[in-house]
Amino acid sequence: QVQLVESGGGLVQAGGSLRLSCAASGRTFSSYAMGWFRRAPGKEREFVAAISRGGGSISYADSVKGRFTISRDNAKNTVYLQMNSLKPEDTAVYYCAADKGMMVYTTRTDYDNWGQGTQVTVSS
Repeated sequence: QVQLVESGGGLVQAGGSLRLSCAASGRTFSSYAMGWFRRAPGKEREFVAAISRGGGSISYADSVKGRFTISRDNAKNTVYLQMNSLKPEDTAVYYCAADKGMMVYTTRTDYDNWGQGTQVTVSS
């Protein structure tokens, strides 16, 4: 089991940027594939981005391609989500997730470990 804590959310104007961080406990962070999901008000939790254990494979939702970048630093037990050109429709609670698989996972049910989430609000 790994404990995940997100940070970096906040209020930003449209067109602005934020960087989310997700810090993981334990010494086996590099054995986890990581993902970011979000849940907007009144909507289901949806996939945003995912990265494999070593960072060599990455996947993005179409809605964030070209604007968001996922990365990880295994030495710091942290995964990041750099969000640029933010839009009001990006407003949501953002969650990071971890799974011990060897691939990139884009489905919510693939993940066994979840953080508590961090709120991102983009004003128009």
